[in-house]
Order: sequence, then C-alpha cells, then structure tokens
Amino acid sequence: MGTLPIYRWRLAPDGLATRRQLRAAGLRPGGQDVVAQLERPRRRRGPLVAYLYLVERAKPVRPMTERRAAALAKANAARRTCPACHRDAGYVIPASLGMCVPCHDSPEQRAA
Repeated sequence: MGTLPIYRWRLAPDGLATRRQLRAAGLRPGGQDVVAQLERPRRRRGPLVAYLYLVERAKPVRPMTERRAAALAKANAARRTCPACHRDAGYVIPASLGMCVPCHDSPEQRAA
C-alpha cells in the first residue's frame, strides 16, 4: 500500500471531499478507498486529519425506509425514557445520571 497524498487545510483539489461534505451533497463513499488526506494544524497537539474521497465515484445515499425510520424512532424513544419513573423526559437521559433530572433530584434518591 502506497502513501496517501497529504493536503493542507483548505488546499485540497476540486473533485475530492470528506465524508461530511459528501453527506451534505446527498452522497456516500460507496466502498471506495481513501485517495488523500487533509491535515489541519493545531497548536501544541498533532494535526486534525480528515480522509478525502473522489466525488465522481461516490454513490447516492440510500433512502430512509419506513422500517428504518421506525427503528430509529424506537431507539430514540428508549434514550428519552426514564428507567425510574418510565416517563418520556423530552430529552436524552444523561448517562452520568442514569435517570431523568427530577427523579435524580428527588429526596428518595438523595437518601439512597
């Protein structure tokens, strides 16, 4: 395997894009190999690295099906449901608390 060409931040040639840029354009890499690397220098740390793909070989994003949308909705609902009171908190339950904020701040929970 050869070495990848490395481009500095904002100096990559046209026709190459990161995964996020492809996704914003409604595309995905589609199994192609990385063709180049983009580096953004940082102070006191190593550079940020992004991999670049050929836009011309990218494939369209697969459409969301009803079953995939239902599975995603179910997973998100599970992240919002408090295990203590079994109510939808309206937000994702913080992993650090393990329950919704009202349950965590209740006097019974403080005594435990």
